[in-house]
Amino acid sequence: MNDRLNQLSLFVRTVENGSFSKTAREFGLSQPSVSRAIASLEARLGVTLLQRTTRRVATTDVGQTLALSAREALAAIDDAENAARGADRLSGVLRVSLPTAYGVRQIIPRLPGFLCLQPGLKIELMMSDRYDDLVAEGADLALRLGNQPDSAFLTRKLASAARIVVASPEYLQRRGVPMLIAELADHDCLGGPADAARELWSFRRSGKQENVSVDVRIRTGSGAGVVACAVAGLGIAMASTWMCGQELQDGRLVRILADYTLEPINAYVVFSSGRQPSRKARAFSDYLSAVLTERNRSVP
Repeated sequence: MNDRLNQLSLFVRTVENGSFSKTAREFGLSQPSVSRAIASLEARLGVTLLQRTTRRVATTDVGQTLALSAREALAAIDDAENAARGADRLSGVLRVSLPTAYGVRQIIPRLPGFLCLQPGLKIELMMSDRYDDLVAEGADLALRLGNQPDSAFLTRKLASAARIVVASPEYLQRRGVPMLIAELADHDCLGGPADAARELWSFRRSGKQENVSVDVRIRTGSGAGVVACAVAGLGIAMASTWMCGQELQDGRLVRILADYTLEPINAYVVFSSGRQPSRKARAFSDYLSAVLTERNRSVP
């Protein structure tokens, strides 16, 4: 039975990694050992699970079906063992998918506290600015920013952060400080990914919504990129306090148009669909909810 579980574990991780060699490194095995284990699994089942090429490993339709079922079965076994140990003695690997900049600025600094509470856990951070399928990634949970579309995934709101308008002191000295949002139309603005060359920025003041059409001179696909462009003096940006807090503290950025408010940005934890979140995923979610909420209370 143990050999069968080992074979399934190696197979699932190879599907998720797309590589025998990466799986071998994770398990402390040689690449031929991983390949032989999966070949034995295929022989026992009488099916082809993986298509091997010189560059990559592709999963057959049968392999995809088995990987999904096996992943859930292995997670159930892991959860049962963690239930027996108790909430304060979790073990195994927690795989977390999250945006790169948010992970670097907000999550990684809080990992020491969580790992002190859970010394038996290991964490794999799957950091990317692309929002991939959690099942395909093999993640136990994902951290996502912004409103989440309706889907089969389970979501939980963790925290909110204010969004503000910022620019570098050098830019403001060169171009002037806008006092009204209408003046943004005469400034270089910085934006995230979108199709149009111009876009509408929406604010609220005195309970009323006000909009301005801005000319986005530089657009980038990440919050960190927007902040970096603002620090470089390339224009005016909207950014969350999560992303620009340090730059505000050290003076590289200045808040402007403080009389206006923007919709806050929310952080969510997203769990894989098809089963209840594992104990280790729930423990991490509970921890983040507590520390991020406490952080928000301490920010003026």
